[in-house]
Amino acid sequence: MVILAIGDVVGDPGMDVLSRGLRRLKKQVGADLTVVNGENATGRGITPRLADEIFSAGADVITLGNHTFANRQICDYLDDTPAILRPHNFPSQQPGTGVFVTEACGKRVCVVNLQGRVNMDYMPSSPFACADEILRQVEADVFLVDFHAEATSEKQAMAYHLNGRVSALWGTHTHVPTADARVLSGGTGYITDLGMTGGTDSVIGVRWEQSVAMFRGELTGRFQPSDLNKRIQGAVFTLDSNGRCLSAERVEWA
Repeated sequence: MVILAIGDVVGDPGMDVLSRGLRRLKKQVGADLTVVNGENATGRGITPRLADEIFSAGADVITLGNHTFANRQICDYLDDTPAILRPHNFPSQQPGTGVFVTEACGKRVCVVNLQGRVNMDYMPSSPFACADEILRQVEADVFLVDFHAEATSEKQAMAYHLNGRVSALWGTHTHVPTADARVLSGGTGYITDLGMTGGTDSVIGVRWEQSVAMFRGELTGRFQPSDLNKRIQGAVFTLDSNGRCLSAERVEWA
């Protein structure tokens, strides 16, 4: 089984390159299941229209993160559409869920969305305890985790916490692809961050001039996404028939 995980889609440039390239990339890598993080599809959050477009582009599952509710019109959509996930360790009374079970290659595949707590604006419950609870309660052959977190240490700790218990875990949120795609000792595929989908000549997707101005202490307008050097960034995880990861590799399409 081949799993394609795609990094955070950022604004209109990200939506454009995703719509043009995702199906080609899926064919290129032979993906059986594709998970796309749509956390920043509007630049900050996602709307039902853009979620529909991401599914139309070829995503089987959409994951989100700390900007899930930046556009409140997504609330009903989260309840009505099981294949779009918000972090499961958000308060349970909030719309949506962070667990979705589907089928691929004759296997029951559970996709999980969690959010970290280190240096994040929003403090959900412990993602470690939440992950343990999901593994106890959900019956599936394969577990895949999108861990939306800021700190590389927290992402790595989660990977070792779940090593041998999930087939693959990837990090999202920081928009910069890391060079540590690998298979851990227990057969869990891992990468600290997938990167982003959008204009990569930027500062994490934002026009670099605006970001530089902010760090210089200047007054800036609303951040605008860059449309320079648009790319799809992510990773491919190849699993054996038992759900053990055989390989984990970065992937990029332009």
